[in-house]
Amino acid sequence: MSRKFVMVLAALFVVLVGGWFVFFGQAPSDGGEEQASLVIPTLSGEQLKGKALFDRNCASCHGESGVGTDQGPPFIHPIYEPGHHGDQAFLLAAQNGVRAHHWRFGNMPPVAGVGQSEVRKIVAYVRAVQRANGIR
Repeated sequence: MSRKFVMVLAALFVVLVGGWFVFFGQAPSDGGEEQASLVIPTLSGEQLKGKALFDRNCASCHGESGVGTDQGPPFIHPIYEPGHHGDQAFLLAAQNGVRAHHWRFGNMPPVAGVGQSEVRKIVAYVRAVQRANGIR
């Protein structure tokens, strides 16, 4: 490869990484990194039920309180803000599974035994934790 080509590739990389910082406000991550300053809010009754459902059905991949693991991405991340992944996206993912599109974890399978009312409670919990951590 020519030196000019390598320099162009390096510049493109810097622009892409810089764009990530500007757009998302933090470094890209595949999850699995406990957020040191994670805030857990006081939860309502429905949110507490959602937490129990999350712990039972989601935490093994998405981590305690949704911080992510090496098996699944963090929900406490700007990518999952309501304006980018609405509540319906969580319902569809649980019902139908979802193809990998933001992360390197592979496709998510459907979650057996979790219906719409359970997903709504899970989403209420996730959104409460997101709001407490500045994700609106």
